[in-house]
Amino acid sequence: MAYFNFENNKALSGRFQQNLDPRRLIMELGVINGKAIQPGKTLILLDEIQFCGEAITSLKYFHESAPEYHIVCAGSLLGIALARPASYPVGKVDVMALRPMSFYEFLLANGEDVLLQHIADEVVRPEPIAEVFADRLRNHLKTYYIIGGMPEAVSVWLETKDVGELESVQQGILALYELDFAKYAPTPDIPKLSMIWNSIPNQLAKENGKFVYGLLRGGAGARAFENAMTWLQSAGMVHKVHRIEKPSMPLKAYVKDTHFKLYSPDVGILRRMAGLSARSIMEEDPLYQEFKGVMAENFCLQELVDLLDEVPFYWASGNLAEVGFVALFTDKIVPIEVKAATNVKARSLAVYRKNTSHPYP
Repeated sequence: MAYFNFENNKALSGRFQQNLDPRRLIMELGVINGKAIQPGKTLILLDEIQFCGEAITSLKYFHESAPEYHIVCAGSLLGIALARPASYPVGKVDVMALRPMSFYEFLLANGEDVLLQHIADEVVRPEPIAEVFADRLRNHLKTYYIIGGMPEAVSVWLETKDVGELESVQQGILALYELDFAKYAPTPDIPKLSMIWNSIPNQLAKENGKFVYGLLRGGAGARAFENAMTWLQSAGMVHKVHRIEKPSMPLKAYVKDTHFKLYSPDVGILRRMAGLSARSIMEEDPLYQEFKGVMAENFCLQELVDLLDEVPFYWASGNLAEVGFVALFTDKIVPIEVKAATNVKARSLAVYRKNTSHPYP
């Protein structure tokens, strides 16, 4: 692998600002690397590529004139960089979003391969998972609520099992997010970004969780915060779940733009933002009970986004009922009610079934 970082090597950008001839670039990158870059054998990794728009544009010419070279690019807030029309080589690159680790990946990181295989075998049968395995999963889930799926947080926990070290990492991630606001966002939007971002736990803790702009600043409306909200979405720092009034195809046609909920992309980061202690989650003390449902919803959403590669919706029927998520699985619209504890009643799902013709209960 030949690794190049545009953030800590400012001279590197100059190589791409002369011209975008792939042959010249390969030769000069080989000199910088100290070893020739061989087609079909050397993987070129361009890290923090958002610092060099010309490097993003060069991917078009590599695709057209030098496809024998293999290039991987990575960057913080790369989605925002790619949104600039002059920089994005349309149709020439494959774009992938790197999200926090899912619960499945978290279990793998904890060496639970055998447990995962057992679950996979059990899922195809109607019998409940054996209590000995269910209890183990519940304990892992509580731990996942505390840690979340940010790779550095998971790594530190596996190495140290120290809550103090973990929370230091999580607080560092939150601080870096705030620095990203100042580093990448338009200056007028920076205070608004912080207001939206820091309000997520309080907004979700409300009875219906609906995002209210007025809670950010008295009398403020969507127009004042629209650009900041779009920036956070493009950066992958929030999941905006819209309400739909009718669960029919296409779901986006039935979105009510003024009604939505805003979630964190990582349940562990949400816990840290809310100031919940690890002990309160492990012991399920009374202080945690009021926020337990929010954590369960955020976890479920995180898993759905990982599974479907898109953000689902939620459904509400006036003030009568609300179904946590409505997601499209291939061509099937499926309602998903999230409960934080054992609950055999699902009044909202009953209203949903009464008001729709969909077969999924």
